[in-house]
Amino acid sequence: MKSKTIILILRIAVAIILIQTLRFKFTAHPDSVYIFETVGLEPIGRIGIGILELIAGILLLIPKTVWAGAALTLGLIGGAIMMHLTQLGIEVRGDGGVLFYTAIITFILSGIILYYNRESIPFLGKKLSF
Repeated sequence: MKSKTIILILRIAVAIILIQTLRFKFTAHPDSVYIFETVGLEPIGRIGIGILELIAGILLLIPKTVWAGAALTLGLIGGAIMMHLTQLGIEVRGDGGVLFYTAIITFILSGIILYYNRESIPFLGKKLSF
């Protein structure tokens, strides 16, 4: 019972992190535009990734699709971490690394969520149970 509550809190936390960043992507905030211009994905990448993050956030909140939301989040945030490490740097426009460290935390939490929900993955779930 306790672990289900903890996982629910993690799901909500990751969904909030994903969804709260959308206002920056969808309103073309200068910092968001700068990031996506730097990696060569402005504007289509900014909007497209924003839509995928919205989908991931919603999937995390629906019990039957938690695994899909966590997997999508791992992919999206894994890409963000790689962009920080290869093109953006840890600190972006004087943010003290907040975006990077938030991405690391989100990635770890999504991994925990996916691991906990591994048995609900279609076609793989039973094979992944230990």
